[in-house]
Amino acid sequence: MLRWSKTHAAKFKLLETCVDFDREKGSNGRPSTVIIREPDEEGGGGIRDCELELERASEAETKTIIIETCKLGDVTARWIRVGNCLHKTTVVSGVISMGCMYFYPSHSYIYLPLGLASVTFAGVYAVSWQFDPFCKYQVEHNVHRLEKLPLHNIASSTPVVLIFRDDYRRKVLHNFVALAATGLCAWKIYKLFIE
Repeated sequence: MLRWSKTHAAKFKLLETCVDFDREKGSNGRPSTVIIREPDEEGGGGIRDCELELERASEAETKTIIIETCKLGDVTARWIRVGNCLHKTTVVSGVISMGCMYFYPSHSYIYLPLGLASVTFAGVYAVSWQFDPFCKYQVEHNVHRLEKLPLHNIASSTPVVLIFRDDYRRKVLHNFVALAATGLCAWKIYKLFIE
């Protein structure tokens, strides 16, 4: 995990055309807000430099990232939605599987596929998403929270705002539900073959 310090700030090369740091510092001395700006046509940096700065800001666990670049913001928001979908599918299919197992124990054709889906989506999440720095960010849509952010100097009319949120509890819930549903399904299969 990268801790923000003066030495890291020196290593964290800022491209003036892509990134602005808010003057306020959050906890641990890291910037509370990073604004990824639209690259200048004549600057030569382009979208690739903005992608690099976005990645650095996410690895530094910046509290708020405002993405002014439309294409980069859309791709990032879509990637976060994919992770959220994997998480929710894991939890919902696991809970429904366990509920069907409890209320309809003879309907194994319902709860077994749901338990398998839960563990499969949990596996996909673990392999492709769990260690990505963006799994700790959520797209902010709440108007009241957005009003408190420094959006007055943004050129884009539709910036994407990412808020850092600790996802430890979410991962624990997600893994617990998937493992519980899988364990109960395995136990039911074992009972079916023994009896």
